Amino acid sequence: MTTPDRTHIDADEQAFDLEELVHVEETFYKVGYEDGYAHGRLHGLVEGRALGAEKGFELWEELGFYEGAARLWTAVALTDAGGVDSRGEHHASALLALIERFPRKNPRPDEDGVDMGAQLRLIRSRYKAMCASFGVRARLQPAAAVAVEDGPGQNEDTAGGQKGMGAKKKGQAVWALSGSPASASTQGLSF
Repeated sequence: MTTPDRTHIDADEQAFDLEELVHVEETFYKVGYEDGYAHGRLHGLVEGRALGAEKGFELWEELGFYEGAARLWTAVALTDAGGVDSRGEHHASALLALIERFPRKNPRPDEDGVDMGAQLRLIRSRYKAMCASFGVRARLQPAAAVAVEDGPGQNEDTAGGQKGMGAKKKGQAVWALSGSPASASTQGLSF
């Protein structure tokens, strides 16, 4: 019996590797996975930055609203000496201090003790306490959402709580209005 030439078999094995043929699907899967992973990483980075910028803007819009409300009531307390509850003045100054301590940049993962969620909850709680002490309804949603929820046909006293923003207690004005109200605009705007 003749034995086949070993060099001839090695050349055939090199030309046609059965192992590669069996794993051809897995090879294409690996190449596709690596390409998709690199592509997804790039798009994830871009999309993550855009989402982070959007959420950061929403967060600072909310904090800016709280700071503006605290500064307003602090100014009212200064102009109306003795007429405003000192608890409300204390809550407003504490709210301003909490907002001042809120981080202005992203904390690093290795930094300990920075819990933005807990600090934001403290700020919201202090805002609610300040509003309660001044006798106004706290608004904890964006202004656009209030306008959509309330709709145009609702009573001014219940629409988003904005009627109460100018009152210390029910029916008592913070400052007196002098002069007749301005004539209605013909542009069809309602405020």
